Amino acid sequence: MSVIIVNFRGAADTLECVRTLIGVDWPADRLEIIVVENGSGDDSENSIRAAMTEMPSVQLIVSDENLGFTGGSNLGASHAKGEFVAFLNNDAKPDAGWIRGAIKQFEISPQVAAVGSKVLNWEGTHVDFVGGSVTWFGMGYKDHVTELDDVRFDRPRDILFGTGSALFVRGEVFRSVGGFDERMFMFYDDVDLGWRLNLLGYRVRYAPASKVFHKHHGSMKSFGQYREMYLLERNALFMLYKNLSAESLATFLPAALALSARRSIAKSGLDSESFDIRRFTGSSDEFDPTMEVDKEAIAGFFAIDQFVANLPNLEIDRVNLQSRRTKTDSELFRLFGDMFTPLFDAAHFTDGLERIVSSFHIDSLKERRRILVVTGDSLGQKMAGPAMRAWKISEALSTENDVRLVTWNVASRSSDLFEVSRVRLGNERDMKVHEGWADVIVFQGHALHHFKTLLDSDKIIVADLYDPMHLEQLEQGREFGTESWVAQVRGANDVLNQQLERGDFFLCASDRQRMFWLGQLTALGRVNPHTYSADENLEGLIAIAPFGMDAQSPVHTREAIRGVVPGIGKDDKVVIWGGGIYNWFDTLTLIRAIGRVAETHPDVRLFFLGVAHPNPDVPEMEIVSKTRDLVEQLGLAGKNVFFNEQWVALDDRQNYLLEADAGVSTHYAHIETTFSFRTRILDYMWAELPIVTTNGDGFGDLVERTGMGISVPERNVEALADALIKVLYDDEIKRNAHAAVLEVREQFTWAEALRPLIEFCRDPQIAPDRATRLAGQRVERVRSVRKSALTRSTPEGRLHEAATTSTGLAREVALIRYYVTEGGVTMLASKAKSRVVSVLGGKATT
Repeated sequence: MSVIIVNFRGAADTLECVRTLIGVDWPADRLEIIVVENGSGDDSENSIRAAMTEMPSVQLIVSDENLGFTGGSNLGASHAKGEFVAFLNNDAKPDAGWIRGAIKQFEISPQVAAVGSKVLNWEGTHVDFVGGSVTWFGMGYKDHVTELDDVRFDRPRDILFGTGSALFVRGEVFRSVGGFDERMFMFYDDVDLGWRLNLLGYRVRYAPASKVFHKHHGSMKSFGQYREMYLLERNALFMLYKNLSAESLATFLPAALALSARRSIAKSGLDSESFDIRRFTGSSDEFDPTMEVDKEAIAGFFAIDQFVANLPNLEIDRVNLQSRRTKTDSELFRLFGDMFTPLFDAAHFTDGLERIVSSFHIDSLKERRRILVVTGDSLGQKMAGPAMRAWKISEALSTENDVRLVTWNVASRSSDLFEVSRVRLGNERDMKVHEGWADVIVFQGHALHHFKTLLDSDKIIVADLYDPMHLEQLEQGREFGTESWVAQVRGANDVLNQQLERGDFFLCASDRQRMFWLGQLTALGRVNPHTYSADENLEGLIAIAPFGMDAQSPVHTREAIRGVVPGIGKDDKVVIWGGGIYNWFDTLTLIRAIGRVAETHPDVRLFFLGVAHPNPDVPEMEIVSKTRDLVEQLGLAGKNVFFNEQWVALDDRQNYLLEADAGVSTHYAHIETTFSFRTRILDYMWAELPIVTTNGDGFGDLVERTGMGISVPERNVEALADALIKVLYDDEIKRNAHAAVLEVREQFTWAEALRPLIEFCRDPQIAPDRATRLAGQRVERVRSVRKSALTRSTPEGRLHEAATTSTGLAREVALIRYYVTEGGVTMLASKAKSRVVSVLGGKATT
C-alpha cells in the first residue's frame, strides 16, 4: 500500500497526518508513505525534512513548482511501488481501520479499480463525503454534506467517484488510465478519474468502514473565489467533452455552454438586455467603452475560452477514451445522482436553467424507464429459482433503467443496482405506490391474483411464464385427494388465464414452452388479427427468455462437502443433486442406481444440495419422506447418500458445485416433464460438470445431442447406474463432456437469456389487441375507471388521446402524432398502408 500526501504550505498538517497514518492497522513493511512537497515556496520542505529524521520510512519527493493536486498526486504515484495507491489529504487523519476497510471492497471483485473512503469532519460527527453526484452540465457535488453521520451511510455500494481527499486505486489501473488529468490542476479531477474508470468497465466502491476525518482549511479563499469558479467551470467542460458519448455530447455541451453564460450574467447582477439598441438613451455614459464587472462573473467566460484553447489535446484524449469505453452513458447515468441540481439559486440563473433543459431536451437523454419487478418468492441469502430469476432480471434491466424489485415474502437482501422492497399481502396502498411509480411491470407467479392494484394497472405489463405452474400442480396436488387436486389445478389455470388475458408481453423458457403458451393464448383470443398484423411470428407477443447463468465462472472460496460432511472424503466421487426434492422428480430410481453403483464403486457419494425450501410458503412434499425411507431401507444413509437439510446460500452454492464430479437430475415422463426447464442443469453447466439426466425434457435432449453428459430413459435403474459410472470413472467421457459444456454454456448466460426482455424494455409497447380495445373506449369511461392513470407521459396515454379525440380531422392528426411519436415514420407508413388497403378493399400494392 503506497499512500501519497501532497503538501502545499501546510507542513504542520502534513506531519500530523503522517504520524496518524503510521499508526493505522496495517503491517509497517507493507506500507509506503510518500510526501510530495508541491512547490510551496515557504519553509515546508525544511520542516518536513527535519521531522523525517524520526520517520525514516517516509519518502519525500520535491517539486520546484506547484503542480496542483493532479500533478502532485501523479508525481507521487510515479514513485509508488505498492499494488494499491492511496491519496490522502494532508489536513486529514485516517482511522485505524482506514486501509483494511478499503481492501475489503477491492476483494469483492477484480473489476473494483477504486475505493472511496467515508470522510467525516474532524470530530467525526458530520458528513464530508459519503458519495457524490454530477450534474448534466458537468459539475460534481457531495451528497449529504454537513449532515449528521448515521446508519444511512454505512452500506457499501458502487459509486461514480470517490473523493480525492481519501481515495484508493489499483496502481496498475491508475497508470493504465493515465492517472489524474493534470490539465485540471484541482477540482473535479477525482470525479473525472471515477467517470473514466466506470466508462472503461471498472467499478468504484464506497467503503464506509474506511474512515477519514478532515479539517477543511478552505485554502482557496486566499487565492480569490473567482479563481475557484474559473477552475470549476473549465474543468466541468473538460469532463463533458472527454467522457460523454457523441450523442450525449451533441446535446449536453451546447446546453452547458449556454448555461455557463447565464450563470456568469446571474453572478454579475448586470442586465444582459442593456446593450439592446432599443434601450439606447443617447446619454454620455452610453459611449463609455468600459464597465465594471465582478471577477466571478467573468470567470465563466475565461473558462470557456480556455476550454477552446485546450480542445486539440482534449480531442486526442476523447478519441482514445471513447474507442475503449465499454459502458453507455445510460448505464452510467444511474450513478450520477440528481443530475438536475442547479448548484446556484439566483432567480435569473434558475429561470435560464429551466429554459435550457426544456429547449435542449436534456430530460430525454437522462430519462431512464422505471421498471417494477414483482415476485412472491423469498429474497435473501438463500433463494430458490423464482427469486433468483427475479433478481437476475432486475440486475439486467438496471443497466438501462431504474428498477424496483418487490416481493410479498421475505426481503432481506439488498443491491447496489436496484431497490428491494417488501409489500405484505393485502397491502394495496403500498403496492399502489410502486405501481404508480413504474412505467413497466414485470411479474411472475400470483402477483395479479394477489394485488388488484396490479391487475387494474394501465401500465405496460410483462408476464414471466417460465414456470408452467398449472402443469406442476398436476403432480404436486396429487397427494391431497381428488377434490383438492382438481381445485388446485383449476385455480392455477385460472390465475394463468388471468395473466394471459392482461399481459402485453410474455416470457417463456424454451421453444417447447412457447408452442404450449401460444396454444393457450390462442384459446383465450390473444392470437388475433391485431397481434398477427403487428408481427406474423408473434415474437412481439411472446419470446423465449430461459433461465440463465452468470457469465463469470464460479470460484471456490471454501471447503463445503469433501472432508466437511461426515462420510464424504477428499477422494470420493461426488454426484450432486443441485436443488429441491419435488414430487415430479424421480429420486427413487436415482437412489436405487446409486446403490447399484456402490456395489462395484464404494467411493460413490450422492449429495442432495437442499431439502428445506427457503420460501416458508412451500411445504415439504411427499417425495422427500419416500426418498429418505428408501435410503434407509437400502442401507445407504450416511454411507453413499447424504442430505443437506438447509438450503444453500446463493453466494455459497458454487463451493458445493465445484466439489462435485457430476450433476444429476431425474424425473418421470409426463406432461410437466415435456414443458419443464430444469434450472439446476444450468448450475451444472456453470460449474462445468458432466451431466446425467432423464430424457424427455428440453435439457435431456440437449445433453444427449451436444455430448454434455448422458441422457437415460425414465425409471431405468440399470441405464442410470451405467451412465453414472461412465461420467464418474471414464476419463475420455469426462473430457468430452467438459468440452461440450464449455461450448454450450455461452448460449445460456443471463445477458443472452434475457436479451428479449431487455430489448422489449428499450421500447415497451402495449399489445396491439389491447391497444385497439383501449382505443375504442370513450373518454368519459376512461376517466371514471382509470382516473389519473393515463397521462400524455405514457405511450398508452398518448394512444388514448389519439383514439378518443373528437371525430374528423382532429382525430386523424392525433393518431398521426401518436404513430410518429411511438414508432416513427415506419409505423406511420405501415398504418397508412393498412388504411389504404382497407379503403381499396385489399387491392393496394404499395
